[in-house]
Amino acid sequence: MAIRSAEAEWKGNLREGAGRMRLGSGAFEGAYSFPSRFQDGQGTNPEELIGAAHAGCFSMALAAGLSKAGHAPTRIHTTAQVHLEKVGEGFEISRIELETEAEVPGIDDAAFQKEAEAAKANCPVSKALAGPKIGLKAVLR
Repeated sequence: MAIRSAEAEWKGNLREGAGRMRLGSGAFEGAYSFPSRFQDGQGTNPEELIGAAHAGCFSMALAAGLSKAGHAPTRIHTTAQVHLEKVGEGFEISRIELETEAEVPGIDDAAFQKEAEAAKANCPVSKALAGPKIGLKAVLR
């Protein structure tokens, strides 16, 4: 099976330092810092990348489930809101909220919701992130 990689380098202390993250494929490279992670500063952060990975994985899992059920989607758009919160002396990802909107000819909402819940539970990124509560709002258009 495939093995994917990514890398990060941090220079300096936590508050004044800065780093860069890079996907092994080279498709993305970006700067990150204390302000980009814990405030509203420029750059990316690990939680944003987790959100992108989760939204992408979920969308593909939903497409697979819908297709297997005989309802090939024409479009699936998913966003992930990753909540980073201070807990005690540290921080944790406390919640991830997926919101997906799909165009799926010939399916009713009950069948769509069933497939969306199955995708949420079974996509590999959901399984890897089983610690935080993962919410889902699915809208069939």
